[in-house]
Amino acid sequence: MANTKSAAKRARQAEVRRLRNKSYKTRFKNAVKKVLKAIEVGDVENVERLAKEAIIAIDKAAQKGVIHKNQAARRKSRLMKKVNAFLASVKEETSVDA
Repeated sequence: MANTKSAAKRARQAEVRRLRNKSYKTRFKNAVKKVLKAIEVGDVENVERLAKEAIIAIDKAAQKGVIHKNQAARRKSRLMKKVNAFLASVKEETSVDA
């Protein structure tokens, strides 16, 4: 428990910020999970759209200070590496079949 009025206020502010940060973090994590699930299932039509949404969510979290900008860049890079590998494998499969 806070001993001073200012410490109590800081505790209240920290709680509000924690909840706000949690929502942004949850939003981008879920967006990334959707992309990975689409890759796993092989949903070619939705992978690019979901990846774009995930990148927007990651950028928004970094912009709000929920995650560091370098962490955002790293997450986007790793995600796009997986997406591009998936799309290349799908393209390769369709060219072999034809």
